[in-house]
Amino acid sequence: MSNELKIFGGTANTALTNEICEYLDCELGKSSVTRFSDGEIYFQILENVRGADVFIVQPTCPPVDSNLIELFLMIDAFKRASAKRITAVLPYFGYARQDRKDKPRVPISSKVVSDLLVASGTDRLLTMDLHAPQIQGFFSLVEHFQKLNLTNLTVVSPDAGGVERARAFAKRLNAELAMVNKRRIEANVAQVMNVIGDVKGQTCLIADDIIDTAGTLVKTAEALLNNGATKVYACCTHPVLSGPAVERIQNSDLIEIVVTNTIPLHNDARKCRKISVLSVGKLLAQAVQSIHEETSVSVLFI
Repeated sequence: MSNELKIFGGTANTALTNEICEYLDCELGKSSVTRFSDGEIYFQILENVRGADVFIVQPTCPPVDSNLIELFLMIDAFKRASAKRITAVLPYFGYARQDRKDKPRVPISSKVVSDLLVASGTDRLLTMDLHAPQIQGFFSLVEHFQKLNLTNLTVVSPDAGGVERARAFAKRLNAELAMVNKRRIEANVAQVMNVIGDVKGQTCLIADDIIDTAGTLVKTAEALLNNGATKVYACCTHPVLSGPAVERIQNSDLIEIVVTNTIPLHNDARKCRKISVLSVGKLLAQAVQSIHEETSVSVLFI
């Protein structure tokens, strides 16, 4: 049993996988992912992994379900090839938003996916910024905004659930804190956005974990400007950017939106001048190294 570190990647985010390998100065593991004519995925490991400490990089970005199935098949292959330990590296865990039973007769989808990962043979899961008040993925973002030296800065949570995340961000930026409370007055009627906190004359930074369709983001920015904010920036860890998101961002009064590369941007998003991308490759590589060497991961976030 060699316990050699080996990193393999699926097809979801090959650029990030290569970046992690480059930082750790190790070669990407040899494997093949192809499809049958009906779309079924076929995966094969092309080197010996017996006794190895294997890390599989595969975020569940769109197409979410296809990437998940690919991950499950990869994990099973490494388990059957006698890898010593298998760590699934999901920079973006797509089903993490569905983490509780908030309506009658609905699944807890994050639990289902987690159970499937375990059943496939996963020993450990490495991910970033689950849909909860955690801040690990924000460290690259914090450093970016520290360098901008924005004056009269207020960090804004777009909803009550993200207040702890925004508070941690504000503390590191030595900024004020505000939040937006949203409600619907009736079905199919636009949300009413109430700003809690004084943002008049302030530069505002909306901090969130995910930007999906960007509807709430753009409305939050409008509410802040209507309440006297001078400029509005935004940042998030996971740029899902589905549907009309890019068009909404492009047509908004937002100055800049800073995201990370947990999810590769699609073509329209790459062309949008308001969207900037920071890499989390180094952070993930350091976490992989710490797990492999069995040293503390938490020290990366102090």
